[in-house]
Amino acid sequence: MNNNLVFDIENVDLHYGEKHVLKSVNLKIYEKEVTAFIGPSGCGKSTLLRCLNRMNDLIPNCKVEGSIKLHDNDISSMNPIELRTRVGMVFQNPNPFPMSIYDNIAYGPRCQGIKKKIILDEIVENSLKAAALFDEVKDRLKDSALALSGGQQQRLCIARCIAMNPEIILMDEPTSALDPIATLKIEELIAELKNNYTIVIVTHNMQQATRISDKTAFFMLGEVVEYNDTVELFKNPKDKRTEDYITGRFG
Repeated sequence: MNNNLVFDIENVDLHYGEKHVLKSVNLKIYEKEVTAFIGPSGCGKSTLLRCLNRMNDLIPNCKVEGSIKLHDNDISSMNPIELRTRVGMVFQNPNPFPMSIYDNIAYGPRCQGIKKKIILDEIVENSLKAAALFDEVKDRLKDSALALSGGQQQRLCIARCIAMNPEIILMDEPTSALDPIATLKIEELIAELKNNYTIVIVTHNMQQATRISDKTAFFMLGEVVEYNDTVELFKNPKDKRTEDYITGRFG
């Protein structure tokens, strides 16, 4: 395992109005690893994920305290558009734009000012290949992305994210709306992507966390109860609450 620190999260508290959602969260996230956030619904795992690219800025009455550093730079002082280019995001439900497969991928690069067709063609092809989708769609790039199956749409959203050349990919329960076969494809894709990207994934599926992640953080009631190498956390949990959760006593 390499030890290059990507995100250093220190004493992060988050309030939505009066509601205290994250409580003194401390975590370190390392380069080219898959870090999983697990825990019962409403425990703060997706909220923390959205802190990493400042998506919570878009929510009124949201107050974040503490510091989140990306390579020693405090993200609160970064341009949010630059931050979200470096830290891409894939959501729970596939959300392709109502346009062609090609235009979905080319949308971000075009917004960045890339206009040359030859360059866009290359970005589209490389992104679809990286998302293990190219062979399935190469003959219908002009077709609507909405005609793809759910699993293909989610891989398209991953390709769209890759097209922006991010360093980190955040995934918020990316397989929860998919069937087991589509889920397996995404999991195989994540294993491949971590050679080039740092991945943080929220999952409610503990088996998924054990299959794909290097490190796991267990959240409960807005706190990180335990954070460790995935194998160690599941095999030898240090906290009784972690043990109760992973053995199915609650959650």
